[in-house]
Amino acid sequence: MNVLIIEDETRAASQLERMLKACNFDYKLLDIIDTVEDAVLWFQEHATPDLVFMDIQLADGLSFEIFQKIEVTAPIIFTTAFDQYAIQAFKVNSVDYLLKPIQKEDLNTALNKFFKSNTPATIDPSILKQLLGSMQTPAKREGLLVKEGGGFVQIKVTDLLYCYSEDSITFGVTSTKRFIIDETMDQLFDTLDAHTFYRINRGQLVSKTSIIKMDPYFNHRVKLSIANPRDQEFIVSRPKTSDFKKWMNT
Repeated sequence: MNVLIIEDETRAASQLERMLKACNFDYKLLDIIDTVEDAVLWFQEHATPDLVFMDIQLADGLSFEIFQKIEVTAPIIFTTAFDQYAIQAFKVNSVDYLLKPIQKEDLNTALNKFFKSNTPATIDPSILKQLLGSMQTPAKREGLLVKEGGGFVQIKVTDLLYCYSEDSITFGVTSTKRFIIDETMDQLFDTLDAHTFYRINRGQLVSKTSIIKMDPYFNHRVKLSIANPRDQEFIVSRPKTSDFKKWMNT
């Protein structure tokens, strides 16, 4: 079986590989792709794989955008950390979906379903357009619950300069202090206003008001000067550079 993995988290991709081997799934891994852009190029240049494992949130957008750019006929098992994405995955006729962290029993069930159905990824363009429109509507969160001492306090989202992840802990920074946020970066970013906040890479998101200056950086990336940086370096990942510049212009 020729398998393609589309996943932007190296650890998650490696874990999926190990679990596939543990399931005694006889396969050949063709490639691991981490962006919408690279996935489109891959499908244009290679024969259709027998099965695709596809993360829904990629480095440069939602994987559903792939289907807007190119026809994909391979069977797909979606992976996601959020229930709402799992529900949407069924709307594009996927074989199955796996909620992260992936459990061996769930993976076995999805593989068995694949072997029985061998369902192609038949995408209805009208459903896809509606789906993407609903998922890209920015949330407007006003408050943020953060840890302080032995309890929690609420701060205004408008006071937030940036957030970053370190050792699996999410930190938020204002002009005066740093605090711990009891949410993952994925969970946090999905609730913030997309016009105000941008996730420049997997581990950092910034508010537009925090950006002081942008400079060209190695490998066609952008380096940011941010208010109250606290020893952090802010570099926009290469797949997001073009979209980030457009975001800054809005």
